[in-house]
Amino acid sequence: MADPVPAASSADPRDALGPPPLGPRQWPVWLGVGVAALLARLPWPLQRRLGRGLGALLRGLLRERRRVAERNLALCFPELDAAARQALLRDSFAELGVGLFEFARAWWGSVAPMRAGLRVEGLEHLQRAQAAGRGVIIVSGHFVTLELSARLMCDHAPLAGMYRPHDTGAMEWAVKRGRLRYAAAMFTREELRPALKHLKQGGLLWFAPDQDTRRGDSVYVPFFGRPADSLTSTHQLARLSGAAVLGFAHVRRDDGGYTLRLTPAFDGFPGRDATADTARVMAAIEDMVRAAPAQYLWIHKRFKRQPDLPDGALYR
Repeated sequence: MADPVPAASSADPRDALGPPPLGPRQWPVWLGVGVAALLARLPWPLQRRLGRGLGALLRGLLRERRRVAERNLALCFPELDAAARQALLRDSFAELGVGLFEFARAWWGSVAPMRAGLRVEGLEHLQRAQAAGRGVIIVSGHFVTLELSARLMCDHAPLAGMYRPHDTGAMEWAVKRGRLRYAAAMFTREELRPALKHLKQGGLLWFAPDQDTRRGDSVYVPFFGRPADSLTSTHQLARLSGAAVLGFAHVRRDDGGYTLRLTPAFDGFPGRDATADTARVMAAIEDMVRAAPAQYLWIHKRFKRQPDLPDGALYR
């Protein structure tokens, strides 16, 4: 089954991108984008096999990131013995390798093969919130499946996204154009006003607030039983827009299919306490991680900042 063709529109969001940056400094990036776009067209079963091999290669080459992942797994799963954590580490890098092909497919390829085994659950929760005339914030975490799953969900709901821009102009242009093939809009984390306007008009906004970014208001709340510096963005966006907040879990199953699950809207959200609301969001993301631990992005220093320790102390 081919990808559906979007309905004709005089307001294609890609038109606002302008011309791509083509200066000599961008040429190596464009070369990489071209290679990735070609790899995005390989058959999906082959991509899965290559991805697992790529993950094993990255586990050997990215020593610092491997060490970060090992430390995160030790902090989050103290009940596992060393052998079990090493097995989870290997699985997480294998999933990361497959995830890189998924990102390329989401941005520049076809997701028709993934639609065949797709399961979507909980759309009634989204419809209920929309029927009440509210915008909807859809919260997930940084899983390797996030980009492809967001694209698949866009078949069923016109999601906009909030993201951190890429550092190089060519990559930012290519990725944003790829995302705007399926997303209703894309807002950087600094574009608060247009994101709020989108929500107040009844729009849907997806984002993942589970990384320590040093930008925006944050508080320490538990994540796997340990203090984690966490953005209060979900509380702030909901408070300023009146939007409902739903969780979005997404998993690549062992059979190669995908399950996308929307949870009921958080009851009584937002409350008066930003810390309590942020703790609820992080607890929901932790539940998602426990359901598919190998597909979470463990190579990020989630516990880099701690209340009573120097930055990075837990990773030394």
